Parts: sequence; C-alpha cells; structure tokens
Amino acid sequence: MLDTEDEQWEKKYYPFIVNRCIAPFPDTVMLVNEINQLHHLDKKLQFDFLINNIRSRKRWSKWLKPDKIDNLELVKTYFGFGNEKAKEALEVLSNEDIKEIKSKLAKGGVEKNDYKYRGDGGMHPERTG
Repeated sequence: MLDTEDEQWEKKYYPFIVNRCIAPFPDTVMLVNEINQLHHLDKKLQFDFLINNIRSRKRWSKWLKPDKIDNLELVKTYFGFGNEKAKEALEVLSNEDIKEIKSKLAKGGVEKNDYKYRGDGGMHPERTG
C-alpha cells in the first residue's frame, strides 16, 4: 500500500483511524500503544512498524461508540449546555425536573408511527375493506 511511489497513499493514510481499528484486539493493543507514543514519526514509518509487527489473522469487532445517555439532548437544548455540562446537570436533576423540562419543550403533535393517541387505533377507515 505505502510501498508505491504514489504520494497520494501517504496523504490518505490516517494513523488515528488505523490505530483505533486495531486497538481492541489483545495481540495488537501493545503495538498501538507503542505507535501512539511515537506519533511524531512519519506516516510511512508508522505504517511499516505496524505492517511488519502485526500477524495476519481475521479481526472483527464493532466500532466503539460512546453510550447514548437518555435525556442528554433535552438538557442541552433546555439549558444551552454542552455535553459535559449537560451530563453534570443530569446527575443533579430529578425525574420530576426532567418531566417538567419535557413538557416545556414539547412542541405538540403526534410522533410519526405513534398510534396509541389516535382514536381509531391506527386504522384508516378509507383503507379498511
């Protein structure tokens, strides 16, 4: 891959993404840690280090994502906070406070595909046979 003379390959190689993809595996975590400490090296040197030290095998894992926190967006919108401040606020707020915030931010209407509020139970008279 980076052995070619094409300079575009080196520009397309992102060490952060590569390190993040191979870090969750027990046989690669120490190598990724080592290369993270040597972040100042050229991309080609980082690539060569990893390609020559990691044994080939099938590796599969889901991309690690942060956990979704309930009501975080609600608190961010209501108070105008960022992520960290909203997380701190959620620790202090009670369930009643969150219900009050929800009611104040409610825009009305019915959610799409939310049939429990419809009188006909979600059935359309013109579609019934």
